[in-house]
Amino acid sequence: MKRLNSNLVKGILFTFLWTFSLCMFAQNITVTGTVTDAGGEPLIGVTIQVQGATNGTVTDMDGNFTLNDVAPDGILEISYVGMESQEVAIDGQTNIQITMSEDTELLDEVVVVGYGTMDRREVTSAIKTVSARDFNPGGARNPLDLIQGKVAGLNMTRTQGANPNSGVDIQLRGVTSLTGTRTPLIVIDGVPGGNLDLLQQDDIESFNVLKDGSAAAIYGTRANAGVILITTKKGQAGEPQFNYSTYLQHERVSDKPGILSATDFRDLISQGVIDADQDFGASTDLFDELINKNNLSHYHNFSASGGTQNTNYRASVFYSNLEGIAKENSREQFGGRININQKGLQDLLTMSLNLATNVNKANMLGGASGDFEQAIQRNPTAPLYNEDGSFFETEAFNNYNPLSRLANRISERNQQTTSADLSLQLRLTDEWSVSGFGSYMRNTYNDRYYRSSKDWDNRAGTEFQGMGYASKSNHLAWTKTFEATTDYRKTFNDIHTITAMAGYSYQYETFENFNVNNSGFTTDAFLDWNLGAGSAINDTSLPRPGMGSEKQDNTLVAFFGRVNYSLADKYYLQGILRREGSSRFGANHKWGNFPAVSAGWTISEEGFMDGVDFVDELKFRVGYGVTGNQGIPNYQSLVTLGTGGVYPQNGVYYQTYGAARNPNPDLRWEQKAELNFGVDFAVLERRISGSIDIYNRNTKDLLYNYNAQQPPYVRDLIYTNVGTLRNSGIEFQISAIPLQQNNFNWNIDFTANTQSNRLTKLSSDLYEANWLSFYGLPSPGNLGDAFRLEEGGSVGNFYGKRFAGFTEDGQWLFYKQDGSTGTATEMSDDDLTVIGNGVPKFQASLTNTFTYKNFDLTFMFRGKFGFDILNLKELYFGNKKWLPNNLFKSAVTKHDQLDDDPQYSDYYLEKGDFVKLDNLTLGYNVPLNTSYIRNLRVYVTGKNLFTITGYSGSDPELQDTGFEAGVDARDYYPRTRSWSVGLNIGF
Repeated sequence: MKRLNSNLVKGILFTFLWTFSLCMFAQNITVTGTVTDAGGEPLIGVTIQVQGATNGTVTDMDGNFTLNDVAPDGILEISYVGMESQEVAIDGQTNIQITMSEDTELLDEVVVVGYGTMDRREVTSAIKTVSARDFNPGGARNPLDLIQGKVAGLNMTRTQGANPNSGVDIQLRGVTSLTGTRTPLIVIDGVPGGNLDLLQQDDIESFNVLKDGSAAAIYGTRANAGVILITTKKGQAGEPQFNYSTYLQHERVSDKPGILSATDFRDLISQGVIDADQDFGASTDLFDELINKNNLSHYHNFSASGGTQNTNYRASVFYSNLEGIAKENSREQFGGRININQKGLQDLLTMSLNLATNVNKANMLGGASGDFEQAIQRNPTAPLYNEDGSFFETEAFNNYNPLSRLANRISERNQQTTSADLSLQLRLTDEWSVSGFGSYMRNTYNDRYYRSSKDWDNRAGTEFQGMGYASKSNHLAWTKTFEATTDYRKTFNDIHTITAMAGYSYQYETFENFNVNNSGFTTDAFLDWNLGAGSAINDTSLPRPGMGSEKQDNTLVAFFGRVNYSLADKYYLQGILRREGSSRFGANHKWGNFPAVSAGWTISEEGFMDGVDFVDELKFRVGYGVTGNQGIPNYQSLVTLGTGGVYPQNGVYYQTYGAARNPNPDLRWEQKAELNFGVDFAVLERRISGSIDIYNRNTKDLLYNYNAQQPPYVRDLIYTNVGTLRNSGIEFQISAIPLQQNNFNWNIDFTANTQSNRLTKLSSDLYEANWLSFYGLPSPGNLGDAFRLEEGGSVGNFYGKRFAGFTEDGQWLFYKQDGSTGTATEMSDDDLTVIGNGVPKFQASLTNTFTYKNFDLTFMFRGKFGFDILNLKELYFGNKKWLPNNLFKSAVTKHDQLDDDPQYSDYYLEKGDFVKLDNLTLGYNVPLNTSYIRNLRVYVTGKNLFTITGYSGSDPELQDTGFEAGVDARDYYPRTRSWSVGLNIGF
């Protein structure tokens, strides 16, 4: 070992003695002072913290503070809501006067509005911004999970719970179409129609939701259902930074259905309710067998950023492996995102490049439709396996062994999604610039499916004769977008500001599909990798092989513009016009105009408000806008060829073709006209802030297939514009800081909304429909449709019989139209009526965030109220007539009096109101004293921890978007509660 250099030893010793002497002889001091605003008014409740120490205080009623035992060379950290935070060096002073200024970053928050940005104070439409600091904490399986409950009027439901291969049903301000797109347009970094697979939670900077027509009109034909603008994180000038985020997550079933166990089943056999030959000798809990109890999902994201003012970058890579609560149900994915920004020509030219990709592999076999329904209806005394190890199958109605399917089938998807965009902006003068934007997005996936010769559906005696079946399908979709814009901004006489934007947009998209299937595989060795080996190609006794392909495309072209005018930062006016053409519509209506106008008045800036000190901001908004919906299938206005039968000629069979649909040259946009009134407010030094919006929207020219007269039409249906929908509602958002003290803060965010959806027109002079019906109820029995939508009726109306009781022998009794009662066979269509509604009338969420020193605690409650649930599980499985299939315990308890075939009525409607603890997160920011790590946070998150409800089913949060809201279906994916632990670290 080399001897230490003597000079180094002396240096270390000197440094130690010097530091020790400072600690021994330096005397701490008492610091007093006063904190005021720019006008000299004292500020109450300002937090003053000694940097790196635990002592701190808050100012009193006169803005004064006192801090004891403070190092004379210490630094004070001063923070207050609505004001810019400061750091003040003590430098031995014992009295310090501090002046705080308004947080201009808060007041002038940049809001993305489509083809540009605006300062928040200039916004005159209903736009909600959710930044990264306000995202729901914890691991998110879908990017939209980050803003669940954050945007009033935005309804999101995961109908398949935590299934990693399922998406989120989203709907903004109610239903806007009968057959067209009903989900908001997603725009990612300016790319319309962006794919959510390309987003990871740590790469997102903000969401901006354009809720009303005056905001969304800039996107014209795709904005009827609203617009969600998503901005990703970009490169920033500065020292290189690295960030790593990860979490581990485990799911558990939140509520198991109340099914009869094997013991319960045998008790019914002993009572003579079930035949003795239905006892197969085993005791099986099939639900438990289908659960992946050892599921563990994990996510990793690593990013690097840095650069100079002229060149900066941000790059990230991610990997995640998500496991569902069901066996054979998972999604493994990886990918990355790159952003590069470059300035040149003496800062006149700016280039921005974004590239993102996602590669994923999904196992879609487990949790498939019907698997968990078997856990309810399959005989619990039936074993899962025969003595020879093969699978035991029960042959009662609609029965199969799902474990056999998991063992003998393959259902996978391999997918890659890529998006690239490039923008160039040239600043011609200080007021005027021009921009060009181009993007290319490509999405392709391959589905593979194989059913083994050992599978029950392929057994000997079936049409597959004990041989295997395989299919493959390929999908390719790509979109090209080019947009050019020019922007102008000028201020005159210091009080008049005009901002103008004009642009051109071109988007072309196409998709291709190919599929093929074959059967007759005498060996499973090839699986689906040798489709030509299936003997069904030559053996006509087997199901015929299938093959299909298609290609479709469409084009959008638009010219658009926006003009904003502001006067003295008090009065604001905005006008928008977009003229757009789509290849999807008829020759007589290729083009449409989409105008909007909105205005704002900041009352708090008026002179007569000078004496109202508690009001920091009060602004009225009013907006009116027209948007369209081109989200319909391609070629609906044209005659297209379809295949018919074949005809023989000289021993050869020739395919016939004919018109697949009637032409409609007058096919045009669905158009929505929306009026929105809004108020933005902030009071008590911005301790309380929020907004209220009231809207009314009418969507006309709804597209639907109506009966067509033959002749002159060739086909019996025509796709045309007739109906009208009316939506209205109130939205309320408020944020408050009830408590802000030394080391402790409490923040509250509350959102709520009401909604009403009504069909006001369905027929015209030429085309007539009495009503629309939805959700055909499954067999057994011919129970009809659950919903009816007719003129003047509300969306989501359940339509059926009214329960009147049971006869002495357990037969159904229902109310007839005249008030009398009758049995099921005595009821007619005239006796049916509206019996409930599945759309929640009121929704709300409440988020509380507490911070104490380095700890933070967040919990969010969500609730939906004023709606009904049709409990189909009870309708079918709570009825002894289903025996000898298995049942709910309620069949012999709650519904024991019933002894009749299943019937659909309000007997099975339940109130769905609920409140659930949706998110609970405890985090800790680890204090560090190193130049290598900027920040280190650890957290634990629980989701869907408990639900308060009177509903008897597993989970009252069901699909409540579209026209089939509030059905608790027979087949389902189990709802779960999850716990995750995570880490965020910055280098």
